[in-house]
Amino acid sequence: MAKKKRWSDLSPVQQTVVVILGTVQVALLVAALWDIRQRAEAEINGSKALWTVLAFFNFVGPITYFVFGRKPRA
Repeated sequence: MAKKKRWSDLSPVQQTVVVILGTVQVALLVAALWDIRQRAEAEINGSKALWTVLAFFNFVGPITYFVFGRKPRA
């Protein structure tokens, strides 16, 4: 069985990459949730509740929302 890596086992470069990816993930989530809350139901493909739940799926949820969930504003 492989030993589980600890934060201290990671190199400084690996630690930096983890922090950057985590920051990007949180920023995407916050942006998606903010956009879902600000838009009217008619401006979103599907329900706001569904997109809110889907936004919590790592990178995939927020990116999918921004690509498919929003109707273009006129």
